[in-house]
This record gives sequence, structure tokens and C-alpha cells, in this order.
Amino acid sequence: MQQGEGSRPVPDNAAEVTAAGIARLAGVGRAAVSNWRRRHADFPKPVGGTETSPSFALADVEQWLRAQGKLAEVPLRERVWQQVAGHPAGPVTALVHAGCALLLVRERPSGWLEMTAVSDERMAALLPTALEEILTLRLGPERTVPTPNPTGIAPSVPLLRAATELAAETGARQAFEFLLGRHLDASPRQYTLTPPGPAALMAELAGPADTVLDPACGTGALLRAAARPAALYAQETDRDLAALAALRLALQSGADVRAHAGDSLRSDAFPRLTADAVLCHPPFNERNWGHEELAYDPRWEYGFPARTESELAWVQHALARLRPGGTAVLLMPPAAASRRSGRRIRADLLRRGALRAVVALPAGAAPPYGIPLHLWVLRKPAAGVPAPAALLVVDTAEHTDQGRDKLDWPAVHTAVLDAWRPFDKHGTVAERPGAHRCVPVIELLDDDVDLAPARHLPPPAAAGGAEELAGVRDRLTAVLRRTGELTPPPARPAAHPEAARLPGVTVGELARTGALELRAGGSGTAPGTGAGTGLGSAPGTATGAAVPVLTEQDVLAGQAPSGTLPEGTGEEPVLVRAGDVVVPVLGGGSVARVVDDATEGAALGRNLQLLRPDPAAIDPWFLAGFLRGTANNRQASSYASTATRLDVRRLQLPRLPLAEQRRYGETFRALAEFEETLRLAGRLGERLVRGMYDGLTDGTVEAAPVD
Repeated sequence: MQQGEGSRPVPDNAAEVTAAGIARLAGVGRAAVSNWRRRHADFPKPVGGTETSPSFALADVEQWLRAQGKLAEVPLRERVWQQVAGHPAGPVTALVHAGCALLLVRERPSGWLEMTAVSDERMAALLPTALEEILTLRLGPERTVPTPNPTGIAPSVPLLRAATELAAETGARQAFEFLLGRHLDASPRQYTLTPPGPAALMAELAGPADTVLDPACGTGALLRAAARPAALYAQETDRDLAALAALRLALQSGADVRAHAGDSLRSDAFPRLTADAVLCHPPFNERNWGHEELAYDPRWEYGFPARTESELAWVQHALARLRPGGTAVLLMPPAAASRRSGRRIRADLLRRGALRAVVALPAGAAPPYGIPLHLWVLRKPAAGVPAPAALLVVDTAEHTDQGRDKLDWPAVHTAVLDAWRPFDKHGTVAERPGAHRCVPVIELLDDDVDLAPARHLPPPAAAGGAEELAGVRDRLTAVLRRTGELTPPPARPAAHPEAARLPGVTVGELARTGALELRAGGSGTAPGTGAGTGLGSAPGTATGAAVPVLTEQDVLAGQAPSGTLPEGTGEEPVLVRAGDVVVPVLGGGSVARVVDDATEGAALGRNLQLLRPDPAAIDPWFLAGFLRGTANNRQASSYASTATRLDVRRLQLPRLPLAEQRRYGETFRALAEFEETLRLAGRLGERLVRGMYDGLTDGTVEAAPVD
């Protein structure tokens, strides 16, 4: 083990933690950890890492934090995660061991309790036998999750005890989801994840299925979205990822799980499988997919894919593993619908009725987030069933124009399924301009065989037609009139300019005295979330309703909460209340938002700081107004090469009586209302202009007569 300067030797199996991990344990920022290292001579010395990123012995850090009284309130989940992150064999091994133990807890809870009563050494000796039985039962004898031996699992025993203690609080599945989610968040560039929005939609399009296959399963997100399957089949090139997916799926339900490591195109683990459904998010734009050695493979029933058409190889692999009448849904790059090198295969898929629908998703639906991906819905032709005469094309671009954090997934799901279900049942669906259409196959079989939905959809009526444009114009006129009414009166010079130099107090000082409470946001957003772990949809409140997340963009744009909480994080979200003040901490802008009744109950998102003033001491509008001062923000910000970060604790307020605060607060409230009205006028103006351009160019609106 590499040791930094001033480090001390530690046992090889001791868990380590970085400064960021210490900050998580203590619930502070990394700057506080740096201060502790400088100010406290007894702070643990580094045991590894590098000079710029040292690591510390987790046991020593916990002991020091406990002695300082800084560890008492740390949630169990944080301590378990630090054991995973600092495991001597690496976090993947730690997660596999934890998943095995949690599966044992789920399937044999009484047996696990008996095992925890013995010493760590004895437990390490007993675990392999118990795990061999349960892993074989749930994952089969030829599984990708090996049974750990006593020596290999011995360093993990403290982690397993802690993980199952966490499971007692949250459930075994939720405990593993939290740990896996943390690992994926810590390595965002290492994995390509399928977010929960498209995963759920793909499972809905596939319909009910007893046996479901994903030949490029990744973390198992697509198979996890399948509704009540009897058996799940998964294959993944990365052996570690295949093992994690297998454990995740086994903890998800009682379905039989068969997961294997390997390349599905070159070394298919299920050559004789006839699944009811296939769900797949294949790797895109692969040149080395086996073009040379697989030239005579029987799977290429619709044509041998070109070297540049790896996605069409995955399409045919999926069809080859379906039963007749079974459905496959694949997430595809848009180029696969129009590249000339794939036109012959696309044509044959259409002629024989294998390709049933192409759905264009909004940009930001799944990685790569910059392009609008497609869903291909395929059905394996059955003998004696005539090929359909039409292809359903659906375009959902209308449901977002602001990136992946703004996807309206409920609207996308509704738009797609409302078109697919009647088409699937009757072979046709009423056309909706700009949204969906049944395109005759004969119309598509030209020289290009271009299947991009936008090329085959008539344009939508301009903003709903001339009548709706008239309504938008009337609203804009009213809002502009209201803007004039709200315009602040002429600014008057202060009678006593020296009042601006009244003694001030920092937010940090107010927090220490209890005049306000400071909370940091940490809730991830699932696309439609935010963010991008692919670990499922919102866990919801105690009543089961989804918890909206107030994101950084929502605060900057002055709009309603648009994010959702990802499932399985195990973190308690910070819920905002009316009267709270929310401040973005990145970007260098002067923004502060007072939470209203409509926003109350939303979770606080990342890169946001919440200030909850004591109403008997501080007026919230007075607080928000002074926090927005440019000079105030400038002196409280730190500047790096790529970003500006606001230290909210350094922001200042003047010391004023509550009555005087409220006088300022009313003025700040009026300014905020004026600002929001200007935003609304801008949005309505853009809508009117865009609608007029569209209407004039597509013929639904007449040009003004010339005098």
C-alpha cells in the first residue's frame, strides 16, 4: 500500500476513508475537515493515498470524531457506505459480499440471526456454506457470483454485520440499492446507466412477460422494471457488473435469476432461450463487435450487419432469442434509423413485420444525453400471421425543451402508450400531427428506408392554431399591463447613506445563535430526474406519493419543483417549508428564493442551501433581499478556474429591528413579484412569436393584409 508523508502502517485489511468521506461521516463540508487537520494535533495521520488526496484509517477517524462529539448523529447508512468505499479489496468486492449477505437475510432471516451470535472468525468460517446454498437456489449452479471462501470474506464481516443492521431499518433490497447507488454515483464515467424513465417505458411497451432477457444488462435497470416476471435472464460483458446486477435482481423479487458474464454477440450464454420479451440498451457505435468471426451466424436472418451497424446486430440477436409473437424493445441511436449502410436490414424488418414501432424520445432521456434517442419495438413474426401493413412512428420532442432535468416523463409515457396500445391491438391509431402516425410500409420502402419519426409526421398546428395564438396574445397583453402596474417607483436617494454601513451580522453567526437554521441539499434527481443513477423512481412520502425535488435550475428560473427523488438512496431528504429561503451555491449569481405554500413539501436538491429563519427574529423577505446584494455575494464567493462557489455562511445582514426588517421585506417582496411577472411575459412572448412563425410557414395562419 502506498503511504503518504507522515503516514503510519496499518493492517492490510483496515478500511480507509478520504477527506470527502470524513466530511460525510460528520455531516460537514470538506473545508471543515481541512481545518480540523490544521488545528488539532491529535487528528489521525494519513495512512495512504497521495499528498493531495490522502486517506485515513476509518477506525481511527471514527474514534476521533466520537471523542470530539461529532459522530453521534451520523446515520448508519453513511458509516456502512464508508466501510464499502474503504474496503481493502475494493468497493465492488465489498458490494458483492454485502449483496450475498443481504440475500441470505432476505431468504433465511432466522439462519442469519443465529450466525451473527458467533465471533467474526467463526462467522467467516460458517458463511460460505450458507451462501453456497442460497446463491445456488436463487442464481443457479452456473452463476456469475462466486461463493466467497472464509479467507476472502473475513475482512468483510464487520461490513456485513453493519449492512444487515441497515437492512433491519430499511429492508434488504433498499439497503443494497443505497450502497449500489452510492458506488455508481462515485464512478459516473465508468458506467452507462439506463435511467428509470425510459426503463419503465420500455417494460410497458414489452407488456406482461414471464421470461425476460437483457443481453447487455449493465446494472440490471431494465430487467428490474419488468412487471412480475417468473424468470430473468441477464448477460453483461463486465464480470463485476454482471455479479452486482444478479444480486440486485435477486433482491428485487422472487423471480429466478440467471446472469452470466460475457459478450452476448460473440459468446451467447442463452443460445436456446425463447423469451417472452427482450429489453436492451446496447452499446452504441461499436466497430469491434465481431463482424469478421460472425459472418455466417444464423442470427442474421434479416441481413448481415455492416461493421458500422453494431446496433442492427443487437436487434437481430434480440429477435433470435424471442418466442414467436414475443416483443423486444431496444434503446437505439437515431442514426440507426437512417444510415444508408443499414437500409437493407431495415427494409427486411419492415417487409416481414418484425419492426412495429419507432419512438423518438426527447434529448436528455438517456446517455448520451445530448441526442434524442429512439426506441424500436419489434415482434418476432409467427407462422401464419400476415405482416402488418404499417409502422407506428411517435415523436415526443414536444414534452421538453430544457434538457434532461426537465423531461416530463409522465407526459412522455402517456403520449407513447396512448399511441402504441391501440396500434398494437387494432393495427392502426388515429393520426395526431407532430405526435404519431401509422406510416404504410410501402411508403417507407424507398432508396433510403429512413425511419426517423420526424420525417414522416405532418407538422402540428401552430401552437394549437390561430384561436390559441389569439388567447396567448390576450394573456401577454394582460401580463404586460400588470408589469406596468408592478414597475417599482423611481428610486429615491437614501436620506442617510451611512445607514448602509450599519453593523452587520453574518449568516454563520445567526445560525450559531439559533436565529436561523442552515441545511444543505443533497437529493438527487431522476431524469424526469434528475440525475442519472438509473436506480428507480421516487420512493415517495409516507403516503406513497412521489416527492418533487426543488432543483437548482428551478430556483434560477423561478419555476415549480421539477425533479424526483431516486429510489434506494436511503437518505432522508430535506423538505422545504413556506418561509424558507433557498440559495444556489454555484455559478456566482445573486439569487435567493422564498418558498411559498405551493412549493412547501418539496425536497431540497443538490447545490442548494436552505436558510430557515426564526420568524420571531428574522423576516424571510428581508433575509432573501439582502442575500441577493451583488456586493454581498462577491465578498462571500470563492473563485476557481471552472466555477464560482458561494459560502452562504459569509453572507451578511444589517442588524435591524423586526419591524424595520418587515418594511424592507415588503419592498423586496414587491420586487420579486415584478421579476416573476417579467419572466411570465417573456415566456408568453416567446410562445407567441414561435407560434406565429410556425403558423405562417405551415399555412395555418394568414399573413397580415397589405394596406
